[in-house]
Amino acid sequence: MKRSRLVFRHVGQLLLIMLLLPVLSPSWADEEVRIGVLSHRGDVVTRAMWGPTADYLSAIIPGHRFTIRPLKFDEVNPVVDAGEVDFVLVNPGIYVNLEVKYRVSRIATLYNRRNDVPYKIFGGVIFTRKDHPEINTLEDLRDHSFMAVYSTSLGGFQMAMREMLDSGIDPYRDLKSLEFGGIHDLVVMSVLQGEVDVGTVRTDILERMASAGTIDINDFHIINPRQEPEFPFALSTRLYPEWPFSKVAHTADTLAQQVAVALLQMPHDHTAALAGKYAGWTIPLDYQPVHDLFLELKLPPYQNLGKFTLSDAIDRYRYWLMGGLLVLLFMLFMTFWVMRLNQELHKAKNRLEQQHELILDSVADGIYGVDLRGRSTFFNRAAERITGWAADEVIGFNQHEILHHTHADGSPHRAEECPVYQTFRDSQARYISDDVFWRKDGNSFPVEYSSTPIWDENGKTVGSVVVFRDTTRRKKAEEDSRQHQVELARVGRLSTLGEMASGIAHELNQPLTAISTNAQASIRLLESNSSNLDVCIDVMERIAGQADRAGEIIRQLRRFVRKEPLERAEVNINNLVNAVVVLIRPEIRRANVTLELVLDRDLPKISVQPIQIEQVILNLARNAIEALQENQQDERKLSIHTRRLGEQRIEVWVRDNGPGIKPEVADTLFDPFVTSKSQGMGLGLSISHGIIGAHGGKLVVNPAYQEGAEFTFYLPLLEAS
Repeated sequence: MKRSRLVFRHVGQLLLIMLLLPVLSPSWADEEVRIGVLSHRGDVVTRAMWGPTADYLSAIIPGHRFTIRPLKFDEVNPVVDAGEVDFVLVNPGIYVNLEVKYRVSRIATLYNRRNDVPYKIFGGVIFTRKDHPEINTLEDLRDHSFMAVYSTSLGGFQMAMREMLDSGIDPYRDLKSLEFGGIHDLVVMSVLQGEVDVGTVRTDILERMASAGTIDINDFHIINPRQEPEFPFALSTRLYPEWPFSKVAHTADTLAQQVAVALLQMPHDHTAALAGKYAGWTIPLDYQPVHDLFLELKLPPYQNLGKFTLSDAIDRYRYWLMGGLLVLLFMLFMTFWVMRLNQELHKAKNRLEQQHELILDSVADGIYGVDLRGRSTFFNRAAERITGWAADEVIGFNQHEILHHTHADGSPHRAEECPVYQTFRDSQARYISDDVFWRKDGNSFPVEYSSTPIWDENGKTVGSVVVFRDTTRRKKAEEDSRQHQVELARVGRLSTLGEMASGIAHELNQPLTAISTNAQASIRLLESNSSNLDVCIDVMERIAGQADRAGEIIRQLRRFVRKEPLERAEVNINNLVNAVVVLIRPEIRRANVTLELVLDRDLPKISVQPIQIEQVILNLARNAIEALQENQQDERKLSIHTRRLGEQRIEVWVRDNGPGIKPEVADTLFDPFVTSKSQGMGLGLSISHGIIGAHGGKLVVNPAYQEGAEFTFYLPLLEAS
């Protein structure tokens, strides 16, 4: 009896649990729905962006718990094939392959968000660093290193590949190297750090990284720029539909319908959309443009398209073949008509030649032609006006002996070294930015010119055409600007020394006082007829040492304030750093700052204007000392480092452990009259930035340095042209 009651009690407890189970239904009992997301910016970023979307779907669709699974490019196909995900969110290129191979179907298309504006299209952007002036067009990519995101990345490679092939550049044959970084951010940073010459990512990546403060978009140059109405991002390719949200074949249609409705009903300003940086979803778009791209590039699933037999071709194109026969008969008839028209075409050719001469004479730049023997073949009116030579005095004669026979320094210019001759010898176009031509009156004038080969109808080089421009006015303007920069820099030096006057006076007063004291001691020794010559000699040596110390300070001051010559000199950058240390040592001692010098001993000499580079180092060091005076707790440290970076440049950086750069001036730090000092003029950093730029280098602040402030500038080992 007791055992029966125990059984009934257990049965009752089991029935109670079964009744309460639908009410309690813990989250772990929900069915897990896995969303595979292409991790093109890294797994951490992917989860942060798309996790809220999964949470939104979990809240909207009861009984299901949606999770995000980041997928690398090479993981997408295996994961879908194995049925390890229920939905996928990938780029349109990968989607097209999944659609054909695994019967994946799209249920919604993403609205991308930028500045609270939705965009359902995107493209690719090809870029290089701003200091790569030799890379301007897609044709210039030949023999340069290139980094893309992944071979199956639509915006990160395939769009750019289509544009490159259209321009005659095969990325697998014509580039110096082709690398894949895996994520967009790595490609951008590799180009910025000079590890590769050119990179490509999808549109809006550069803008997002710039908004996050990771990069300065002005450090990049966009190649093959395109302008599309109402599309605000940097763009180098055609536009394609945005990412589709798609269901895998095994996923139930009812669940897919619920997900589609939930996505389409999501408000554009929902927290999930804001976290994912998108503006909601729209009905699935037409992805035929992506199919067309893959057809053109013969990429999967169209890699075998067009491989068929002769019989297949005849069967498919039999009507075209029949039409071709009819066209052939028609062409026989047309041949006689073409022969009749040939005479009229000959007349038209003569008229075109006359128009050609009129066009040449209307151009403001000088233009003349050269045959394979160096003789002029035509000479436009602008060339006559600039050189003083009449066309009939040049045409038929050796143009080099008339216009280009001597260098600017008076040395003979040999014909075999003439770029115009080299152009028609190797059939390579040339641009010369600085040279001289000679007028009829015997005076030379500076020019820039291009020399381009001329080909006949068979592609054979028959000469070259030269387009030149008198650059006298431009060079004078550049020289005036350079003189103005020099004077502005000198004013900045005088202002800096005025601020340092008290410390320098104190530094001079110490050796002068020591000289006076030791001199008086020497007088007393001599007056006392003391025979201790060793003591007297020791005192005199002290006087000499203090005099040398004071003299060194005065020499540095005189050298620093004088009006420097415009010519550059070959110097070791470490000597310039040591010269600046002499001037700032009083301020260092007064501010109780520890100075650390880490100077590379193997630095080669570099061509610079020494006083201007000293001014840059002095400005950066003094700014650091002033900032360190706000540091009341830690040891005040100032570090100046020099080092060589490869075979191309020398780097100098000045670092302190002060309060760092104030956010309100960070973006305009190098603008004139911008300063955080109460008594500052705001010219020091602006002048320094201009000086380094004029030397072909760059002055930057390191935003990643958190222990204070770090300014870095580099100078090229070869003089900038």
